[in-house]
Amino acid sequence: MTPDVAGAAPVRVVVADDEAMIRAGVRAILTTDPTIEVVAEAGDGRAAVELVRAHRPQVVLLDIRMPKLDGLSAAAEIRRLVPQTAAVMLTTFGEDDHIARALGHGASGFLLKAGDPRELIAGVHAVADGGAYLSPRVARRVIELGGGRLARRPAARDRTAALTEREREVLGLVGAGLSNAEIARRLHLVEGTVKTYLTSIFTRLEVRNRVQAAIIAYEAGLVGQ
Repeated sequence: MTPDVAGAAPVRVVVADDEAMIRAGVRAILTTDPTIEVVAEAGDGRAAVELVRAHRPQVVLLDIRMPKLDGLSAAAEIRRLVPQTAAVMLTTFGEDDHIARALGHGASGFLLKAGDPRELIAGVHAVADGGAYLSPRVARRVIELGGGRLARRPAARDRTAALTEREREVLGLVGAGLSNAEIARRLHLVEGTVKTYLTSIFTRLEVRNRVQAAIIAYEAGLVGQ
């Protein structure tokens, strides 16, 4: 989503991938959007962490397979050292184990390297605004990892049954990738109230971040209601 405030500072991004051509391609796509600025590039996970510490970007795009420090470990370290930076994992389709592990490492999104370039731009804006973003193909794969969406739906519905109707509405919008500000506008709430709802939702569902909450929203059938 493009910022709607004229003259707003661009979203600052660090790109980390051990393949120079991939980094160049990601940079080329992002620079087509004047509201995004690539401030640094890294060829390994350790360099990515150091560049994030130096530049404090809103978003870091991390390849999962990198030398010195893999993307999953880099995401965990960035979450610990620079929690205001949202980590988005760049994946190839089929890296199921890596995708599942990344859910517990604080990742705010998952994008396919071979996906639609528009998803890359949309994902950067979504996580920069405090939302979560799952490439549609990745989202479908993630919710199948434990045995399929239909098989998991009863358990997910049981987990969300304790939520209030309003909390389920908020959870569904988190699953759709909306930021706190967008949820507030959609539900005619103040943003602080949305944050309060999210704190309660995360506690009741026993999840650590928006991506984990979004997966439960998909599994429970709350997205798109």
